[in-house]
Amino acid sequence: MSRLEIISPEEVKSQIAQGLPIVIHDGYALHLGQWINTHPGGRLAILHMVGRDATDEINIYHSTKALLMMKKHRIGRVQLPWTNLEPPIRSPDFYKNLAAREKKEAAAKAAGHKSRRSVDLGSAVAIISKRLIPQDACVSRTNKTESEKLPLLEVESEKGAFDKKTHREQYATEIEQKEIEEGLRDNPSIDPATQAAILDDYRELHQQFKDEGLYQCRYSEYGKESIRYGILFAIFGTLLYCKWYLTSAMFLGMFWQQIMFTAHDAGHRGISGNFIIDTLIGAFVADFCCGLSIGWWKSSHNVHHLITNMPEHDPDLQNIPLFSTTPTYMKSVLSSFYNFEFIWDAGADFLVPYQKYTYYPIMALARFNLYMLSWLHLCSPRAAQLGAAWWTRPVEILFMACYWYIYGYCLVWLYLPTWPIRIGFVLISHLITMLLHVQITLSHWGMPTADLGPTESFPQRQLRTTMDVECPAWLDWLHGGLQFQAVHHLFPRVPRHNLRRGQVLVRQFSEKTGIKYHCYNFSQGNKVVLSRLEQVGQMVKIMVDCQKNMAETGESGLLH
Repeated sequence: MSRLEIISPEEVKSQIAQGLPIVIHDGYALHLGQWINTHPGGRLAILHMVGRDATDEINIYHSTKALLMMKKHRIGRVQLPWTNLEPPIRSPDFYKNLAAREKKEAAAKAAGHKSRRSVDLGSAVAIISKRLIPQDACVSRTNKTESEKLPLLEVESEKGAFDKKTHREQYATEIEQKEIEEGLRDNPSIDPATQAAILDDYRELHQQFKDEGLYQCRYSEYGKESIRYGILFAIFGTLLYCKWYLTSAMFLGMFWQQIMFTAHDAGHRGISGNFIIDTLIGAFVADFCCGLSIGWWKSSHNVHHLITNMPEHDPDLQNIPLFSTTPTYMKSVLSSFYNFEFIWDAGADFLVPYQKYTYYPIMALARFNLYMLSWLHLCSPRAAQLGAAWWTRPVEILFMACYWYIYGYCLVWLYLPTWPIRIGFVLISHLITMLLHVQITLSHWGMPTADLGPTESFPQRQLRTTMDVECPAWLDWLHGGLQFQAVHHLFPRVPRHNLRRGQVLVRQFSEKTGIKYHCYNFSQGNKVVLSRLEQVGQMVKIMVDCQKNMAETGESGLLH
């Protein structure tokens, strides 16, 4: 097929149905089946763009060299504007269909037949303490049943008994619909013409970022930061030598909190721009210095950036039963990231109404969960599916083993004298990193999760679902520059030291397009998150009380 031949939407849809990862970029259909297994950003980043016009997502994430390389994957032209298709991975049956297709292809291969290349995603890491259930039991926002349209006043199973699950799903669907209506009302129209105009302005903004040199890394800033990291670590070492064990733990925590900003830059290839160099920097900082897998972070973070605040797909939101920032989770959703259903159970009924009060205590202990997720990732098939970057997995395992030998064995076990001091040292050093965990969740947990439809543009969704934190320039060191998450989500490869200048340009873009730019100071941002946690908690409390009332009296107690 000539690369310049026009491919119809029906043909693209047919090829996608066969398992081929076809992505639209700059007016061309790209078949990425040969590249998906070696994509540095991971397979899921591609799978969530299948069938979509991903021109802007691809352009902001890739260097000029990578964009030129993509030309060899072109299989034809498409008519613009392109009407986005729903990526197959967002279907609750994706993994079931994938398994069936792989079985069929394996049988064909065994019989000596050639088959077209399709995507082998592999099994993802399951989350400890969750239950894996059959795929056909999954409920998805994209797969609503007729029962969801029934009124809430009469919810009965086939046996005539009150069905709590059906009632809960209907209740969640009602709230979801209200939030979608609010999103459509409060944001620019999602009609193609309006969104096309927004994209034109966004591309002009992107060019302005380039023209002003905002993609250029200011290495002098890393020199200043290295001095700060060194001072914090030296104070920790000095206090430890003087046997001020618990005080020294505070400075170790500060060191961890600060140095992880550099790991973030390396994960986005925002330091040197070279994959090998930045990967080694990220692995040294995250794995060796902090005991956290940079590979795990990249695998989830790249997906988070592309499908921000989509409950079924964004792993950064999937914290049931401890937290729920959206009514969607009441329906029990299948995570496309973990290939795993997050089940809404009695534990969620009990814990979520109190999440406003458990938020800070759990954030204080969040680092222990990150340790677990890091090792689960490195032990999973996903960490081995890196193609030419296969070497990153053994490097990470080596660096993390060194961290636990130095910190866990030599420091905590051998050097610290007593069990009370050991426990206190570990807790204090980890509690100090709470600021980083609050900052990570602050920019998204209080923001909308409603899906306004496939026509909503990438920049509008990013600004709609992301909050920036305002602070004076002299305090940037505390937040690491990552308080500008909205700017960062629009331009993820821009070094964080340039994001403050980028904020000025994004404000202008917001005023021009009419997309609200959410920016609050740190205190206000915390109030926004706590308010959302309280709001969803109240939704759950009302639902639970309503179900008890229905079970006892047969009346819902809900007003419509």
